[in-house]
Amino acid sequence: MNRWRLSPQQQNCGFKKAARKPDGVHEPAPRDLRPKDPPGPSDLVLKEPAPLRRPWPSGPYRDFRQLLKPLVFTVGFSGCSFGGAALWQYESLKSRVQSYFDQVQADWLDRLRPKKRGDLRREMNQWWNSLSEGQRTVTGIIALNVLVFCCWRIPSLQRTMIQYFTADPASKTRCLPMLFSSFSHISFFHLAANMYVLWSFSSSAVSMFGREQFVAVYLSAGVVSSFFSFVSKIASGRFGPSLGASGAIMSVLAAVCTQSPESKLAIIFLPMFTFSAGNALKAIMALDTAGLILGWKFFDHAAHLGGALFGAWYVLFGHELIWKNREPFVKLWHDFRTRGGGGGGGGAGAV
Repeated sequence: MNRWRLSPQQQNCGFKKAARKPDGVHEPAPRDLRPKDPPGPSDLVLKEPAPLRRPWPSGPYRDFRQLLKPLVFTVGFSGCSFGGAALWQYESLKSRVQSYFDQVQADWLDRLRPKKRGDLRREMNQWWNSLSEGQRTVTGIIALNVLVFCCWRIPSLQRTMIQYFTADPASKTRCLPMLFSSFSHISFFHLAANMYVLWSFSSSAVSMFGREQFVAVYLSAGVVSSFFSFVSKIASGRFGPSLGASGAIMSVLAAVCTQSPESKLAIIFLPMFTFSAGNALKAIMALDTAGLILGWKFFDHAAHLGGALFGAWYVLFGHELIWKNREPFVKLWHDFRTRGGGGGGGGAGAV
């Protein structure tokens, strides 16, 4: 999460180099060296007035109008995430019975199939079935993060990766990177640490929210944490690109700790020391608040703090305001599906 002190706007505010004169065009000689005879037409140089240049800004460049589009994108994308999750849950419930019978049939056919020693497909299926629902849910998220990490290693994609997979309010592309940057890591240690924490809390989070709601919370948290980062950068004038899934993961961690504050946690390298989830959340948020106030630059503390606040808010208030009020939207979708099926059936009967 390295930061650049100067934004592209600030870098473009300096004086530009003088344009190079084309070959064959000469400046008029100084007055004391000019010949007495008047110069010919080929010796004259026509000049346009110099364009007005903006002086170098004396302080940080702050323009809070840059937050308008990111704010609209954050609200709109979060709403679409929860709306899509509600429809996903509706369709999953409809197809669950059919999936159950398909699984029974597949298991029956698998027993009749001759066993092969070292069958990779069978071993993969056994491993997949041994995972919890939360671990299976975050496997796709981890795979996307690994894919983006590999794309950073391709030199021809560097420009695209910087433009779309790093979040910076000073960039011309602001909205999509708010989401894509939450799947982006350059350092392998950064990727491994984030994915380990996500894997560790996946079972608790998915059992608490359900698969569909968890995905909506995770995606929304990634965009919300990027928006908090934008606000901090514009307010402080410290522009620079940020990337990583830490903001979204902090939201998952905060949601679990808020829901079960008495749960015991431990550090991987110090398993003998345990502490409550509530105290761990308070310590992490206090550390990020101190880093935000003191201007620590190693981590994007604003994104971490924004993700944690969003996760805690969603458990305390957001679930009641958003997810439990999804029934009217799902009913509209159900009526649309029913009318579509009824219309098709009526047409077939008439024919």
